[in-house]
Amino acid sequence: MNKTNNSNVLEVKDLNVEFSTYGGTVKAVRGVSYQVRKGKTLGVVGESGCGKSVTVQAILQLIPMPPGRITSGSAKLNGKEMIGLSPKDINTIRGREIGVIFQDPMSSLNPTMKIGKQIAETVKVHQHASNDEAMQKAITLLEKTKIPEAAKRAQQYPFEFSGGMLQRASIAMSLACDPTLLVADEPTTALDVTIQSQTLEIMHALQQNMGMSIILITHDLGVIAKMAHDVAVMYAGQVIEAGPVDDIFYRSSHPYTLGLRHAMPTNIEGADRKLMPIDGSPPDLFKPPAGCGYYARCPYAMRVCEKHNPEEFTISGKHFARCWLQHPSAPKVEGELFQIGHTENA
Repeated sequence: MNKTNNSNVLEVKDLNVEFSTYGGTVKAVRGVSYQVRKGKTLGVVGESGCGKSVTVQAILQLIPMPPGRITSGSAKLNGKEMIGLSPKDINTIRGREIGVIFQDPMSSLNPTMKIGKQIAETVKVHQHASNDEAMQKAITLLEKTKIPEAAKRAQQYPFEFSGGMLQRASIAMSLACDPTLLVADEPTTALDVTIQSQTLEIMHALQQNMGMSIILITHDLGVIAKMAHDVAVMYAGQVIEAGPVDDIFYRSSHPYTLGLRHAMPTNIEGADRKLMPIDGSPPDLFKPPAGCGYYARCPYAMRVCEKHNPEEFTISGKHFARCWLQHPSAPKVEGELFQIGHTENA
């Protein structure tokens, strides 16, 4: 997924991000590359600490620098390089061209300001609208996100909103300037199942109406299946598998992706299987492994995996995986996982 394409809104290539700490240097993002197509949703999935959020936050300069720093890589928004932009220039992009929905709406909203005023501030700053124009747009956005009595609610404070309504207000704020790209960082984590579904439906409807692209960061494969067109599976600071959503779910080509699927409950009638958790823990990114980051936990691990980081193997079309089991010389075995094998001598 590294080819430049005019149909892409965002192109991230070989991005590396580190954090300096008292204990050493954490290599949080290690050579991440992915693209977001115009009008489509890229789902980014993986365990906590795998680099999903840090990748986007680093591009938008939302991490403290120092201790964080981008050591190499590129991130182009509609062909314009974002890495290395001054704070002034990046401020013209955040909120206007890229909207962000944060994981916890209560902490991302100012508890001392009314909801409508917070949304209107974004419109005033980026679109130079008058107070009345900005407030009217804020009310319109609250209506679009299905908040009842939007004009009344705009005059209320965050503590007067439920969790689901706060998330809708956050969505309204992120859309204030009609961005071409929306970053949704765990937008359904703190919500119950019913409100989760409503929130996703709102995001989908807004995407259809506005034609915007979305980066959806989540732990939830069910959310990915419902919303995403393309998927990037991250582990230990790397994208270890990526491709169209159907390929990721029905032709999983990395043991970690299969592990995530097996740890996921199913509602298929007649299905009778136990959930299979992934044993072990992710590697220490103070000292990343020389080989595959998943080596210590992988049931299909080979000797080559320990010392040599796998390259990207193309499975088909835009579907690729970083796994030595995709090498033409790797042994084959029967099974659900794309006929991959396990050997002590490979």
